[in-house]
Amino acid sequence: MSMSPLHFAASLQIGTVDYAAPDKIGVKLDTEAPDSIAMNTGRPRPFPRINEYVLIPNDEGFMVGQVAWLTVENSAYPKRTGLKDFGLVDLPFPLRKMELNPLGTLTVKEMTREGKNVYEFHRGVDAFPSIGDPVILPMEDQLHSIVEQGEKGRVKIGTSPLAGNADVRIDPDKLFGRHLAVLGNTGSGKSCSVAGLIRWSLEAAKENCKEGKEPNARFIILDPDGEYGRAFSFDDRLKSQVRKFSVGSDDTAEQLKVPLWFWNSAEWCAFAQATEKTQRPVIRRALREIKLEKKQCGCAQNPEKKIREEMQKYISDQTCYVHYQIFSNEYKSKPTPFGNYLESLKIDFSQAMSGVLSQYINIVNTIISIIDTALDGKKNGNYWKSFNLNPVSELAKALDSLVENFGENPDQSGPEEDCPICYSSEELISRLKKIGDQEGVGQWIDFLVMRIRTMLGDSKMKSIIGDTEISLQAWLERYIGSNDASNGTITLIDLSLVPTELVSITTAVIARMVFEALQRYRKANEGKCLPTVLVMEEAHTFIKRYTDDSENQSSATMCCKVFEKIAREGRKYGLGLVLSSQRPSELSPTVLSQCNSFLLHRISNDQDQELVKCLVPDNLRSLLRDLPSLPSQNAILLGWATELPVLVKMNTLPKEQQPRSDDPDFWNVWIRDKDKGGERTIDWEKIATDWQQSAHDNTATVPQEEKPESEEKDKSKEKKESDTDDGFPEDIPF
Repeated sequence: MSMSPLHFAASLQIGTVDYAAPDKIGVKLDTEAPDSIAMNTGRPRPFPRINEYVLIPNDEGFMVGQVAWLTVENSAYPKRTGLKDFGLVDLPFPLRKMELNPLGTLTVKEMTREGKNVYEFHRGVDAFPSIGDPVILPMEDQLHSIVEQGEKGRVKIGTSPLAGNADVRIDPDKLFGRHLAVLGNTGSGKSCSVAGLIRWSLEAAKENCKEGKEPNARFIILDPDGEYGRAFSFDDRLKSQVRKFSVGSDDTAEQLKVPLWFWNSAEWCAFAQATEKTQRPVIRRALREIKLEKKQCGCAQNPEKKIREEMQKYISDQTCYVHYQIFSNEYKSKPTPFGNYLESLKIDFSQAMSGVLSQYINIVNTIISIIDTALDGKKNGNYWKSFNLNPVSELAKALDSLVENFGENPDQSGPEEDCPICYSSEELISRLKKIGDQEGVGQWIDFLVMRIRTMLGDSKMKSIIGDTEISLQAWLERYIGSNDASNGTITLIDLSLVPTELVSITTAVIARMVFEALQRYRKANEGKCLPTVLVMEEAHTFIKRYTDDSENQSSATMCCKVFEKIAREGRKYGLGLVLSSQRPSELSPTVLSQCNSFLLHRISNDQDQELVKCLVPDNLRSLLRDLPSLPSQNAILLGWATELPVLVKMNTLPKEQQPRSDDPDFWNVWIRDKDKGGERTIDWEKIATDWQQSAHDNTATVPQEEKPESEEKDKSKEKKESDTDDGFPEDIPF
């Protein structure tokens, strides 16, 4: 005969409901309730404990409550009946109480053939208890049903000490699909948790993968401290699934390549610290013109179309020149050159009327008429008198009208300035100088060019951004992964040796390229996305809150904005974020607000604690009081990835699978304990030689053309200007 859910309620009762509210429930414990060990729950278990679970029977099954606090109150001893001895004094009697946070409802899902109930937990309470309702201890299977995720709990990440060490399992779709933040102090186990989540997810996927193949997964780890190299190198099978990139290739890693032609205009402006009003428009125009030329060189062009485009550019240039004359009043100060210019302009438009401009004959006639009016009576031999403003302004308006009707501005035709088309830094610098001279802003562009040359002069930078041979397709295959993840499931990018001036831009470009690639993947595959996880270690360094000042867009600000866009829109394209940080209060509020799941390790700072408390409902904040006292390897999982916040002891990672973030071993080094790895030897000569030689090796990788000695002497001045580009970085200690 099967038992009802309430069959053992009487034997498990520990108290009764004293008061009830939507956010808290008070309980009076029975005098017979256990003090420390409960023996009637399937196996001995400590009781009572903060954050433990208890049940209150209701119409649907059981309401699940979490213990918020416990107390003992002095209460009068129960009044005696019958014969009273007035010489006796009633002493205070200790009465235990506790308060519960209502979490959800535990219902019977089905019954097995053996007559056992299978329970299912869901958040939300439909039927609250009444005064006097019994409060009971959960059985072992009920505890497991509260914590475990059922069939969707595909990956085991640890056990729950407060739920009878039940397995804590997560659904990867929920954990990675809506962004995860792993937060905690240094040494609390964040890095091990991140490495473990990746490893355990891939191992679980491997066990369930069809046809015994490797998982078709993609994890991209941005590692600013070089910690994760060890985490995936011990296991030979997993090691073969890792593509590692760093500055300076070796046997275990390839040279990191993020070519500068990947950079968009905003990243160039942030890197070069370009001013808003003058330098940024010139950078955008230079990028458009370079990429337009590159595109035209790669394909045969219709001669008629080429003439039309040249005419477009000619008209645009004349429009800009006339506007500049009005802005600078040079048409007054230099009347003779401007008069000659107007005569030439009239001839050009008259000759073009029968060709490209024939369909705009009315506008062209207006332009010629305006020029005739402006020139009338102004010429005296070879000298032109000063011109009036009105005809010059009318000429500018007529040219604007022609540009608008003729078609797109040549600066805006062709590829966008953000399209990744290959070019070199020298091509950009030359184009910047050319535009600066054309527009009369050469002095401002010279400062911009000087900054770009100086910052690009670092040999480490050249090794990262100077590659013009790698194709976009090859980069995407190597850094995101090829078809069916045939070249591996993990991309590990070591940013520890990237120059300080470049690390934020490099991180921003990698993240943006991954995001835009997945956008285009979905467009090309009828709305299907390519699930990818982007892991950002030490996230507070790259996703730091900033002041939105358009005049001061630094590289760090640009990097943060990229991650904010990914946080807002990445889910739609299959891109999930995993952020690891020890200072959540310094993270961008936009990014943190878009994280739907949190794995919270020990947090001691009061500002960080206050921020984290805002992430959970009011009635569950008591669970976060444990944060300052959580031991290493323990964390609180809450958010979209779990039905309810749960304290979890993460699975143990062997030493060889942990990231290289161990605490310094002072004592064993001090006492020279060789058995515990405490022996240290120093060879500063080797370190110094390697330090200085690394710059020489990086410089040597950049090919330099040999020049005759005489030519070197003739170009001594030019060489002096380029020493910063081709020599050692200024921060190498020579």
